Amino acid sequence: MQFFASTKLVTEKWLFILTSLLVVAVLIVITLSAQDDSQHSFTPQLYTAETASPPGTLKALYSHTDMNWQPVTNPVSFGYTGTPHWVTFSLASANLNGQPSYIEVGYPLLDNIDVWIVQDDAQYLLSEGDSKPFNQRQLRYNNFLFALPENNLPAEVFVRVESSSVVKLPVKIWQREAFSEYTANTNLIMGLFFGLLLAMGLSNLFFFFTTRNLTFLFYTGYVLCLGLTLASMHGFGYKYLWPEQVWFQSQAVSFLASATLFFAVIFSGSLLEVRQHSLLFTKCFRALSVSFLVLTASSLLLDYVISITVFLVLLTITVILIMGVAIWFAMRRISIAGYYALAWSALLISALSASLDNLGILNISIPSQVLLVYGATIEALMLSFILAISYSRQRDQMMQAKEQALEQQREAVSAKQELIELQQRAQDELEYKVQERTLELEIALRELSDANRELEKLNTIDPLTGIRNRRHFNKRLQAEGRRSRREQTPLALAMIDIDHFKQINDQYGHSVGDTCIRHVAQTLQSLLKRPSDDVCRYGGEEFAIILPNTETEGAGQLVESIRQQLAETPCIIDNESISLTLSGGVASAIISHEDAETELLKLADERLYAAKQAGRNRVVATSVKPH
Repeated sequence: MQFFASTKLVTEKWLFILTSLLVVAVLIVITLSAQDDSQHSFTPQLYTAETASPPGTLKALYSHTDMNWQPVTNPVSFGYTGTPHWVTFSLASANLNGQPSYIEVGYPLLDNIDVWIVQDDAQYLLSEGDSKPFNQRQLRYNNFLFALPENNLPAEVFVRVESSSVVKLPVKIWQREAFSEYTANTNLIMGLFFGLLLAMGLSNLFFFFTTRNLTFLFYTGYVLCLGLTLASMHGFGYKYLWPEQVWFQSQAVSFLASATLFFAVIFSGSLLEVRQHSLLFTKCFRALSVSFLVLTASSLLLDYVISITVFLVLLTITVILIMGVAIWFAMRRISIAGYYALAWSALLISALSASLDNLGILNISIPSQVLLVYGATIEALMLSFILAISYSRQRDQMMQAKEQALEQQREAVSAKQELIELQQRAQDELEYKVQERTLELEIALRELSDANRELEKLNTIDPLTGIRNRRHFNKRLQAEGRRSRREQTPLALAMIDIDHFKQINDQYGHSVGDTCIRHVAQTLQSLLKRPSDDVCRYGGEEFAIILPNTETEGAGQLVESIRQQLAETPCIIDNESISLTLSGGVASAIISHEDAETELLKLADERLYAAKQAGRNRVVATSVKPH
């Protein structure tokens, strides 16, 4: 067991190393994608002016005499002001290095942005912003992109921006061809990043369906909401997911960020197993999760500034709580808590840096969106690693508990088994004696049953001819009558009598007469082909044939063939040939009521009498309609 535990620790360390290497590789790729090509782009010097009542148009701006333009750092951030701001910059030529160019404003969450490009007496107005559907943009790019005139004239650019969120203007001038190449590389890297988050979310969703462990479901919700939040902040959500939903775009960041923190809180509580360590922290986590759930729903109705302010307050409390619990657990030598604190530290540092940059308190060369991608990448990969370790440990603990329970059960079963064996011996002896008596009884009953069946068979066999007797005929006729009535199939009866049999008895004696009767019985039986057909000796020289599921015509033809065969096959007795003929009456009907088979027998007997009256050696057949 000790060897197994040490092996698990080594495996976890190697997994941590591999995860760290993967994080570093992803960060290097993202950093390379965020680097600009200074030969094909440049960052202009920006100027801004504060005024009590910012004008709404360039013409109104020209009429303001109190505009005192001051240089500012590019990118410039005005924070959460809610008022319009003017920014201007100059270009020596509208074409950068002689190539057609773009103006890029690399912050996609601005509500309204108007750009005036002034060349000599010509003015060009370009308007964009999240307050308009994305499909109305002239250049469909996730950030704001404006095409400069295709000439080498100098240009003066004036930008008026207004937004309910942070007002930030990172302005850059790009050569168009170089910008297309840069955009393709950036979109590829961002696609890989969002694809990584999606793959991690879906894989953990599949783990939830497989294991029914809710922690995997909470992590799935967290990763997917985090990905949607970053997609919204980078402008990809508005471009690809909800391009016509202007109202939702204005609330998307606060809504998705609140949902992300809701899943983060319940995921943290589940992963760190807070319920098992502290009732107080359990209540705090529950209160925060409910707060973020309420904020998620209300952020669609509240003003953006209010919802984002409440979110930042709750975020601060959440970060302090989660980090504090993780550090406290780590100090209690819960190793997974140390990894968890490290993962949250990465996102905390990047989010804090991005917030300070957006508020203008801290100026960072790396864009805030890229900082958040850094933090999200590190945290998502680290949390995935931690979740895998946590589930592995829980599974091992569960297996050990099951093994202990099984061992205790084995001991209990062993004690019971000894008692059962004693009882079994006594029971086996008793059962052996009972089986002996039972076997003797079964043998006696079987012999009695065989005797009964043999007696029953003898009771239904005619001793002279070996075929069935009248007793069997009566039972079979009743059974076939019921089947005909149930299945609505025709039942045919044939009554047959040997012609002039009394003369044979008088001339040759009863012994020869018996031989003739046997000859006729054998002939009748040999000509019946179906197993369901049955011939019986009805009495004396008279025979009856039961033909289930047979029409009158078929039954008549069968009896006629029997008559012909008998006429052509005389009975040979002591080298003397005795010619025999028969008369037959055939009747067929579908039995429709009780005792209808008796009426059918009576009709067949009447047909037999009619055959004899007509001169014998013939067959008279008829059918009866059901009553």
